[in-house]
Amino acid sequence: MILCYIDESGTSVIPGNTSHFILAGIAIPDYHWKDCDRDIFLLKKKWGIDDAEIHTAWMLRPYLEQRKITDFDRMDWNRRRIEVMSYRKNELYRLQKTNVKGYHQAKKNYRKTEDYIHLTFDERKSVVREFSQIIASWGFARLFAECIDKTFFNPSIASQSVDEQAFEQIVSRFEHYLQIISRSDPNPIMGMLIHDNNETVAKRLTELMMKFHKKGTLWTNVTNIIETPLFVDSQLTCMVQAADVCSYALRRYFENGEEELLDNIYVRADRISAGTDNEKVVGVRHYTKSGCTCKICQSR
Repeated sequence: MILCYIDESGTSVIPGNTSHFILAGIAIPDYHWKDCDRDIFLLKKKWGIDDAEIHTAWMLRPYLEQRKITDFDRMDWNRRRIEVMSYRKNELYRLQKTNVKGYHQAKKNYRKTEDYIHLTFDERKSVVREFSQIIASWGFARLFAECIDKTFFNPSIASQSVDEQAFEQIVSRFEHYLQIISRSDPNPIMGMLIHDNNETVAKRLTELMMKFHKKGTLWTNVTNIIETPLFVDSQLTCMVQAADVCSYALRRYFENGEEELLDNIYVRADRISAGTDNEKVVGVRHYTKSGCTCKICQSR
């Protein structure tokens, strides 16, 4: 059984506040699951976030209060946490009296970042970088991703929404991969999709997958993927957090030109032989105007 863990980065809303929507899946054999889980556990333990979710976008935001605390970098983790919590508590009291909207936004931000406040910005970047290097080391893993440039996407032509197109592409490429690796096995190798829980799309994607089982996708019949996607809480499922790192790395490359994380995770993109000493990336696509010279388009 091959397990494909899926997460997204950016918003599928047009125009929304991101130019790209990324849906990424990282697929691993079930017998390597414990190896992967152990790798992620050891990374979290190293950085004092044993029970926390690694949510890349929240980790890599600057926490302004850290810069306002004298000698923050020189403190131990426990002292840093005490100082940040104290600062945040006072700030919430202030906002509660002066800016109700700001208070609610700050409360949300603080809740989402509380697990990481003992780490400096550079340390948080190190966590994510090391996570991407761990993913790169999983030679048994395969990356599938649909990267949609929303400035190019036309819903009336596509006859489906951004997230529906992305999901169909992931399903099709994962299915093709399963069919190919099954050729050398006497029994078909089956796969399952495990998606970060998203209440706004769960019902729609479940119905879409049921349709794919009956009629296939635009690109292939579905013979090796079983069930509809399992929607899970990313806080409790480390491998969905790996998919989060992948989708974030891809979006930051397209929107900001950041290459370090991309170069680490992109080695796991599914490929096929394209002649002597040459491979073609088939697992990751950049859906954009023709003539794009990005790394993804060039490697296809």
